[in-house]
Amino acid sequence: MSAEASTSSGMARGRRGHRRDVLRLRQLGRAAVFGSADRSHRLPDAIEHVAQVHRRHHPRADLGILRRAYLLAESAHRGQFRKSGEPYITHPLAVTLILAELGAETTTLTASLLHDTVEDTEVTLDQVRADFGEEVCHLVDGVTKLEKVDYGAAAEPETFRKMLVATGSDVRVMSIKLADRLHNMRTLGVMRPEKQARIARVTGDVLIPLAERLGVQAVKTELEDLVFAILQPEEHARARELILEHGREPEPLAEVAEAVRGVLREAGISAEVLIRPRHVLSVHRARLKRGSLGPCDYGRLLILVAEDADCYAALGELHTCFSPIVSEFKDFIAAPKFNLYQSLHTAVADESGRVAEILVRTHRMHRVAETGVVALGDPHRSAEGEAAGEEGERADPTRPGWLSRLLEWQRQATDPDTFWTELRDELARDREITVFAAAPEEGPLQLPAGATCVDAAYARHGEAAHACIGARVNGRLATLRTVLRDGDTLQLLLAPDGSSGPSPEWLGYAITPAARIPIRRWLDSGGAGEAGPGAEPGAEAAQAPEHPPSPVARERQRTSPREAGVVVAGAPGAPVRLARCCTPVPPDRALGFLVRGGTVTVHRESCQAALRMAAAGRRALEVGWTSGLVGCRVTLHAEALGRPELLADLTEALAAEGAAVLRAAVEPPRQQRVRHTYTLRLADASELPRVMRAMRRVPGVYDVSRAVRPPSS
Repeated sequence: MSAEASTSSGMARGRRGHRRDVLRLRQLGRAAVFGSADRSHRLPDAIEHVAQVHRRHHPRADLGILRRAYLLAESAHRGQFRKSGEPYITHPLAVTLILAELGAETTTLTASLLHDTVEDTEVTLDQVRADFGEEVCHLVDGVTKLEKVDYGAAAEPETFRKMLVATGSDVRVMSIKLADRLHNMRTLGVMRPEKQARIARVTGDVLIPLAERLGVQAVKTELEDLVFAILQPEEHARARELILEHGREPEPLAEVAEAVRGVLREAGISAEVLIRPRHVLSVHRARLKRGSLGPCDYGRLLILVAEDADCYAALGELHTCFSPIVSEFKDFIAAPKFNLYQSLHTAVADESGRVAEILVRTHRMHRVAETGVVALGDPHRSAEGEAAGEEGERADPTRPGWLSRLLEWQRQATDPDTFWTELRDELARDREITVFAAAPEEGPLQLPAGATCVDAAYARHGEAAHACIGARVNGRLATLRTVLRDGDTLQLLLAPDGSSGPSPEWLGYAITPAARIPIRRWLDSGGAGEAGPGAEPGAEAAQAPEHPPSPVARERQRTSPREAGVVVAGAPGAPVRLARCCTPVPPDRALGFLVRGGTVTVHRESCQAALRMAAAGRRALEVGWTSGLVGCRVTLHAEALGRPELLADLTEALAAEGAAVLRAAVEPPRQQRVRHTYTLRLADASELPRVMRAMRRVPGVYDVSRAVRPPSS
């Protein structure tokens, strides 16, 4: 069996039968505890199966380092048990087995065996470095969590930040993390339901998009099904029942597959034709999209060939001998997805009218499509010679644009909450575009689909984009809110003296954190700007402005005290601006900070921006509300799993609570999740918690939060 086929079948086994996985891990656990005492030369019994799987992908692999890593991990974790009661060593063994099935190389498996030792035992990074080398140490350090004792509530977002930074230099860090989360999700049933839901939400918001972006489809699809089962158990059960009902009948795609084999055989094209069943969430999505599923909708045909040219030859035969569904054709070989995915997609109808979706790819494309960055192995290997791998491929392609952007903007997001929010928003955008500069020497920009001229300005110029006053798109003048398309040519127009600055509306135009973070910082500082990424937080001047506030700013200053009833001690009569980063409303505990022009910016007491300014020595002014019965305007985000009638149900819930909807927006679904944004006016600010609880009670809604930035215009 080929390495590609064994990878696919291995992961399919994981998806089909968790019971067999549990049984196998229990056997490994017993072997880990009661295995052979002769450990001087041969592999311990517990890791023998991992070694067999690894050798299928890497026949010449040196297993000695795996033996040493296992012995250290087993000794370090001895006496520790998982919540299921199994010896803890079964977890690193299971994670390593997942990676071995995906075809990971030996260094990754070594680090996987050790990935929890530094976090949970007396083993130190220095010991790992001394015994296994710098690469293994870097990988183990990359996936080691930060302590809650030291970081408190910021531990989770800061741990992800640490892992992503480490991934920037070695993608194997995230490979181990994905396998770790997959095994934890498989065994999540021993946790309390509320903890299961929390872990599932983070998995859906962060880990699944990362698996998609890194091309590890075999892990992504199983994670999707596991998250689906926890967050939408009834819909999951319905989709499972549909799959079981379908399985009781003969597979209708079998006849189509045999006809395709005959066509390709007559054309002299050597190919494997396989039936690829849809996973549970895919069936659910197909049912929502089509209303009902036909007999051929439960799977697709996968055609594997040797060379790129064979893909197009096979496609030509299919479109000649069957009736092609033209609207279903996509060429991801000539234009690969940004996660390395390559394939031809098409759909054809046979003489009986049965429509089959078909994927055509080479064996190499299939391996990369299933395992993504895991297939790339060591990113530090040379592109030449034996170290480059058996196929002579370059192991580490140019760092993907999305990862470079993420590593850049996270440096500006010093606040963990801002980083966590922006990371989820960034990962929700699953397509990229390329925008070219009018001046060729500037080079192209890689941006997420939906990016505007504002996003491009900050991607190109950083904080100097504050001075952007317009743009030309494909030679024509365009507004800064213009959404860019793949292949557009862009010329950005900047004020020569830097006297211009962003307006609040820019936050509605920008979708990238690289643009939103500096815009928000500029606005919160009263337009003073900062000296650059290294400027001290909260170091903005509080003296009179060199330029008067804009009309928009003056109107906002004039109306905010009237609407919110703010009283600022120590600055009577001063213009007041409610901070857009935390949207304070009565009866929030709030603080005011004097910014340029004598304006007081009011933040919630717990706002990270307020804490940073106070830590920097800025004087905090006491803020009170004139009455607890003060009307307010507030923006809420409702995170939900997409379903019909969701918008109507949410609107009805708001109306029942007496909330006036001033504005509503629904973002396009991302992996079956949607975000609804509502700007509301409440007659009494104290009603806000009750309104948020009512929204959370709507079926499908799993989180409601106050907006940390204004809604899109």
